[in-house]
Amino acid sequence: MTRSPARQVPPPDGVGPLDDASVAGLVPVRPEDGHKGTFGTLLAVCGSLDFTGAALLAGAAALRTGAGLVVLAVPASLQPIVAGRIPELITMGLPETAPFELDAGAALVALGKRRWTALLVGPGLRPGPATIALVAGLLRPGTTEDDSPAVVDAEALDSLAVTAEWWAAIARPCVLTPHPGEFARLDGAPVGGGDTERVERAAAAARRWGQVVVLKGARTVVAAPDGAVVMAGAANPALGTGGTGDVLAGTIGSLLAQGCSAWDAARLGVHLHATAGDHVRERQGDAGLLASDLLPELPRVRRHLARLAARQAPKHRPLGFAIRRPDAEP
Repeated sequence: MTRSPARQVPPPDGVGPLDDASVAGLVPVRPEDGHKGTFGTLLAVCGSLDFTGAALLAGAAALRTGAGLVVLAVPASLQPIVAGRIPELITMGLPETAPFELDAGAALVALGKRRWTALLVGPGLRPGPATIALVAGLLRPGTTEDDSPAVVDAEALDSLAVTAEWWAAIARPCVLTPHPGEFARLDGAPVGGGDTERVERAAAAARRWGQVVVLKGARTVVAAPDGAVVMAGAANPALGTGGTGDVLAGTIGSLLAQGCSAWDAARLGVHLHATAGDHVRERQGDAGLLASDLLPELPRVRRHLARLAARQAPKHRPLGFAIRRPDAEP
C-alpha cells in the first residue's frame, strides 16, 4: 500500500517554488559521445574513522547524480577501509601526523597535485585544529583549482565558524549547506522554525557571505547572494535520519562538477534529493528510510526531469560538461 504524496505548501510571498517545472531545465544535457572526462571530476574531502559512512554516502550520491569521476580523499589510515567498498569510487589517502589524524599542510600539498572540476569538503570530517586548517587552506585564495566551485558541509561549516568574518577568506564560489544548528554557529544566532524567519535569515546570510546558502530543514530554503530565494514545497519526516545530508552534499557537488552554477546546482540538487525521498516515503511510509535508499532514486528522478525538459523544449540549457584541461586524464 502506498501513501498519497506529501502536501505541498505555497512558499511565502516573494519566494519562488522548488518543483519539477522550475528545475527541469537545469538538468545538464548528456552528449551522446560523452565519456567520464566529459562529465566532470568531484574531489570529495570527507570521512573519519567514526564517520566512514558519511564519505561513502556522499561519494555514491555524486556518482548516482552523474559525475564522471569521484575522488574520495580520506585520512591515509582510513583508505584501506573505504577502498573497494564502492568499486566505482577512486580513493586517495591524505597524509597524517598520527593514525586517523590529518596533517593539514601535507594534505594540502597532496591535494594540490590533483585536478578536479568541483570540490566537496566536510561530510564526516573529524573535528579539530587539523580540519580547521585544512578547510581554510582549501577555500582561501591561492590554493590549487581556486576558481572551481565547492560544496561546504557538516564539519567544514563548523570549522569556518570559529573564525570571525570567515566569509572574507573564501576564494571560490560555494554552496553552503547548513542545518539549523550549523547555521546558528555560522551566523551568530539561532534561527526559528517559521518559514518567514528562515527565508529572511537565509537570504540575509547569502547576501552578507556572498555565497549560495542551502538552509536545510523540513522545507529547505535556497538563497542566492543577489536576493533570489526558493523553498521546497513539502516536508518529509522520512528524511529525518542520519546520512541524508551527506547524500544531499554529494548530489549538489556532482552537479557542480558537471558544469552547473552554484545557484542552479543548489536548486536542482535539493529538488532531486527531496523527490527521491518522496519516492521512498510513498513506498514504505514516514519511518525506516535509510540514506542509502535515496541513491537508486536519484538517477530516476533525474531522468524524469530530463524528459520533462525535453518536452518543454527550453531555448537554453546547461551544456552539462566541464572544460577539460589538456593534462587531464580522459
